[in-house]
Amino acid sequence: MQGKHPIFKKILIWRAKHISHKQFVYILSILVGFTSGVGAVVLKNLTHFIQHLLENNLLNYLHNAFYFVFPIIGFALVYLIMKYVIRHKVSHGIPSTLYAISKRKGIMKRYQMLGSILTAPITVGFGGSVGLEGPTVATGAAISSNISRMFRMNQKTKTLLIGCAAAGALSSIFKAPVAAIIFAVEVFSLDLTIVSMLPLLLASLSGIFTSYFFFGDDILLPFKIEEGFTLSDIPFYIILGICSAFVSIYFTEVYDRIQNFFDGIASPVKRFLIGGISIGILIYFIPPLYGEGFDVLNNLIAGNPEKAMVNNFFNLDLSNVWIVITLLLGLVIFKVIASALTFGAGGVGGIFAPTLFMGGIMGNCVAKIANNCGLLNAPISESNFTLVGMAGLLAGVLHAPLTAIFLIAELTSGYELFVPLMLTAAISFGITKIFAPHSVYAMELGRKGELITHDKDHAVLTLMEIDKVIETNFVTITTKMTLGEIVHQAVVKSNRNIFPVVDEETKELRGVILLDDIRSIMFDQTLYNDVLASEVMQKPPEIINFTTDKMTSIMKKFQDSGAWNLPVVQNNVYIGFISKSKLLTAYRRQLINYTK
Repeated sequence: MQGKHPIFKKILIWRAKHISHKQFVYILSILVGFTSGVGAVVLKNLTHFIQHLLENNLLNYLHNAFYFVFPIIGFALVYLIMKYVIRHKVSHGIPSTLYAISKRKGIMKRYQMLGSILTAPITVGFGGSVGLEGPTVATGAAISSNISRMFRMNQKTKTLLIGCAAAGALSSIFKAPVAAIIFAVEVFSLDLTIVSMLPLLLASLSGIFTSYFFFGDDILLPFKIEEGFTLSDIPFYIILGICSAFVSIYFTEVYDRIQNFFDGIASPVKRFLIGGISIGILIYFIPPLYGEGFDVLNNLIAGNPEKAMVNNFFNLDLSNVWIVITLLLGLVIFKVIASALTFGAGGVGGIFAPTLFMGGIMGNCVAKIANNCGLLNAPISESNFTLVGMAGLLAGVLHAPLTAIFLIAELTSGYELFVPLMLTAAISFGITKIFAPHSVYAMELGRKGELITHDKDHAVLTLMEIDKVIETNFVTITTKMTLGEIVHQAVVKSNRNIFPVVDEETKELRGVILLDDIRSIMFDQTLYNDVLASEVMQKPPEIINFTTDKMTSIMKKFQDSGAWNLPVVQNNVYIGFISKSKLLTAYRRQLINYTK
């Protein structure tokens, strides 16, 4: 375990004497931002090296049919690395980080620091239709978590530094420091206060400085706005917002269904074979689905859709704009399928890039359709709609409207599109939230009630653990015990006024007996052999299921029933009680730890 070496202990003692906790958090936030930036550099360079090796070298001498086999090879390599090198499954980046925050007190295992670096470049480089943003965030978060453990930071500081890692990663990738901070707050549900603001700012700055040092002035999506926003475009941005919402719902639904399909396949070999063959077929017929797809987006933003679609399998005439629109709509439809297949096959990546890809193409299609339907006096800007479409889908799929707005604003080096960005993102997020209450990142945790949110009460309850509040010092009674046995074997020996009644053989809970239930007869010895426990027991107002009930539902059961003690069962077998007093005491302690 970290921190056991004598020299390290001396460092901890020196730090405690000379550096305040707040100052030390600032230092760690800079370190975390730097490590996240370095992680982004390593992931990007490894991925580009693999893609250059495969696409520019092998495909020049071989045949495009190798697009079909590359994904299978990639997934096989990822599987072998997980099994024999890492010896752990590498989960999806940001969902695994959210799980660590909500259920593991911000603790991420050490293998997670290298897991994404070893597997994500192979996944994307060999054609996996996912992005590198999620793995970059997961790598930075794992490093941050282990640094926090090394220096014995509390849970709240661990969570803050994980948010700093996310800010540093996104800032390094997109050179968008403000959007990176907002992303950390929106996705990881951090409290944006003076205490958290400065560490996030320092981490974001550290990440962007790292990016400038290694990548120079290169920008992932270089673009300068040449056509500003006009009021006459508002109806089309409203339409774009509505389209973004429906595409976001489509994205979430298709992604969820494909993930559920692969979850039902037990064999990892079958998963990567099925997924690899499926995505290989898709990429063979639709080459733009290969990898992240930022080259396609840059061509669309530059107004060159023909370059993006030049390798279409059917050799269609790209001078016909309606053929181009049809091909672009096909990319929107099939990109999420390709991304979900990549994850299902065991690939490692993120959905940030696929979301930008689909959103940009969708926005470009809306503009092209509007410009070519013969109803406009003046054309609308296809480049602007491409950018705003990215924001619309980010807002809907990731449930991060502010991140979407500021990311595109920073990428375009100005705020000329701020109004349409706000309008489109608000409409997309508002409609999507009705049909998909949780983002793709958080829907699994959200369905289980294990997701940390900006609702402080809900967040505190989510962080509490049910096994820490169960009391077991209750004397159990069996259904066949007589009144006399109840008095002598339970009432006399217990200092509690409630007794669980269980089946003598299965130990399943049958009911409860309150002391008030037998008070009027417990001194009448003539009834000691005649009255059985099953005759005086009552049904508990609510029963807590240890396996399925979360703290939020447990608190609601106490509120609705008005009970002071509720029994806990597992597979119907009695295991203890939870009292309202202990639950509230544990809540207060967790609240103090969460907010201090």
